[in-house]
Amino acid sequence: MRAQVETVDGLFELDLDDEEVTEFDPDGSLPRYEPLELPFPGVVEADASGSTMAAVVDRRPPLVVSYDAGITWTETGGGLPAGTAVAIAPTDPDLILFAARNRLYLSRDGGRFWTSLAPELPEIRAVAVTEV
Repeated sequence: MRAQVETVDGLFELDLDDEEVTEFDPDGSLPRYEPLELPFPGVVEADASGSTMAAVVDRRPPLVVSYDAGITWTETGGGLPAGTAVAIAPTDPDLILFAARNRLYLSRDGGRFWTSLAPELPEIRAVAVTEV
């Protein structure tokens, strides 16, 4: 899996397994999508894949996840810093990418446990997860 990360300096592509930057486009950006309508205040960014939904919220903990298409929500990410963006892998809803100001965090179990990725990036604006 790969991550596309839009920053103030341009678009970075990272290999999520090797935790390395593979490409950089100083003029690149991610497409903008219609924001998800969610039933609570303070949503910074949200994404969905299948019945899994995740939203960065402006409070502690900074992430809420739903595994049933938004019927119920679980707070998660108690150890994560304030977030700016989130992305769920389109073919693996257990893989969630969370972006803080200039660092990425990866969960491979639907948002229960998180790993900080090695690259420190310029200020992050948006993220996406893509197939290799």
